[in-house]
Amino acid sequence: MIQRIQSIWLFLATLVLILMMFLPLVTKVADGSEWIIYTSGSHHILTGKSGTGLRAEVFLPLLITNIVLIILCFVNIFFFKRRTLQKRLAVFTILAIIGFAFWCSVYAKELPGGIEGASFGVGAYLPAAAILFIVLAIFGINKDERLIRSAERLR
Repeated sequence: MIQRIQSIWLFLATLVLILMMFLPLVTKVADGSEWIIYTSGSHHILTGKSGTGLRAEVFLPLLITNIVLIILCFVNIFFFKRRTLQKRLAVFTILAIIGFAFWCSVYAKELPGGIEGASFGVGAYLPAAAILFIVLAIFGINKDERLIRSAERLR
């Protein structure tokens, strides 16, 4: 059976997770310097009397987790012939994205002074969008299953 709308939803979830790698999660200005948190790490922009500078710190486990989630969403598109497996993988991906979002929030709390006074970037809201797209894909998979069951009854 050729899959219809759920492929688009899963592809959009993949794109949202890719965007999450490049968009900032949290930005905070404190003591004349700016901290920007990405899933790949943090950037500390120093501004002061001695001049400006940039100090970057890479957080590899968070980046690898983001890449694994991207791969999970993308690979799930190609399981259209095995709908039960596709639904299970989609539910697992939703749970993994929830854990990933929690991990990002824990990482963001390591800012100096915590997240008080910090502004959340677009990247902080993207896990919710990815979850929404995956839930819509699950609805599409269920619709396909109902269609196949009704077609089998007609035989």
